[in-house]
This record gives sequence, C-alpha cells and structure tokens, in this order.
Amino acid sequence: MLEELKREAFEANLQLPGNGLINLTFGNASAIDRSRGIFAIKPSGVDYEVLRDEDMVLVDLDGKTVEGKLNPSSDTPTHRRLYLGFESIGGVVHTHSSHATAFAQAGKAIPIFGTTQADFFHGEIPVTRRLTAEEIAGAYEWETGNVIIERFKGIDPADRPGILVNRHGPFTWGPTVAKAVEAAVAVECCAHMALMSLRLDPDLPEIETELLNRHFKRKHGPNATYGQTSR
Repeated sequence: MLEELKREAFEANLQLPGNGLINLTFGNASAIDRSRGIFAIKPSGVDYEVLRDEDMVLVDLDGKTVEGKLNPSSDTPTHRRLYLGFESIGGVVHTHSSHATAFAQAGKAIPIFGTTQADFFHGEIPVTRRLTAEEIAGAYEWETGNVIIERFKGIDPADRPGILVNRHGPFTWGPTVAKAVEAAVAVECCAHMALMSLRLDPDLPEIETELLNRHFKRKHGPNATYGQTSR
C-alpha cells in the first residue's frame, strides 16, 4: 500500500509541470494514507525531469521521516499542518503558478466573477494574512499552515479547496491528490481570467449569489447533477 501511495504522489507531482503550474523545482504534491497516518511527498529540490516514484519520501503526522533516502520538501510542515487541520483531505498541492501567485504577492483574494470559478469554489479564493516577523523567524513552514487554518475558520475546506498564502503562492487540496492537482489547475485558470476581466472592467462586480449557488451545487453536495450516475 505504501508503494501505491508513493506512486500516487509521484504521478501528481509530474502533473504540475505538465499543466504549466511549475517553473524550475518550485512546488510539490503529497498524498496521505489516513489509516496509517503517513503521507508521501516530493523530495526537496529534485528536478521534475529526473524525479522517480521511489524518490518520494514517507513522513508521518508527527513529522518524522519513516522511509526515504532524500530530504522531504521544505514545505512538508505545511502539508502536515493541513492534514491535521483538515481531516477530510487526502492530498495537498503547492505551486507558484504565475497568475495565482501574482494575486498572492499582492495580498489579494481572487474575486469570483463567473461560473467557471463557481464550478469549483463556493466564493472567492481567499488569501491569508501576512505572517508576522516572529512567525517567519520561527517555525516558518508550520506557521504557513497555521495561517491557512486560521483563514478557514467558519469555511468548509471542501467548499473552497484552495487558498493564496500572502506574499507566497497557492495551496490546494482535495479528497485525493489528483483532485488537489485539479484544484491547482482551476486556481491558476481562475486567476488568469480574473486578471483579464479586471483589465476589461476594473469595477466589475462579483457574480450574482443565485448564479454562484446554482453552478456550485450542480457539481457538489447531495443534490449534484453534473456527470454520470453509476448504473
């Protein structure tokens, strides 16, 4: 099962440059086995072109490496914090995709202008507050996870499977790491469209609540109608 977990994380990591979300070695993806409390994550600084499934590092929820010859991603504490804080998620992705990161660097949420975003996110894609000097000097990566959890107080992470970390970039998640990759693609797509929409109309209002709810609930929740039902 752990070999399958590493393969799942490996394939998700390869999807990041494949979808244009990664430059150089920025970013990472991880997948968790909840029954064992172990997640597989990309090793730190390894080029995607030479990455292998056996390179994935296994880490437990106490932060201890349980298998792997390489150092895990420097963002491992952030992934671990999200797994502890969002108990329903099965995968986490972090990228520095250009348009989403532009919003993050500006400290701006991605406003919701249309139905494309409403298909994935029940509202804007939020942004965290800036980390304090003390948080940056301390357990920085863990504190990055903390500000994400803090921002999601009162928000269901299943309703908005992604966030922008102020001055940093996007993190996404899902019930599987494949869904977390899908959310990362959606975040970048929505960020790009939002920027273009704002160029056309800097005063563009956000989507009507009725249209937002209609599109989101078509794909999510007990009354979803999108896709095929099993026969």
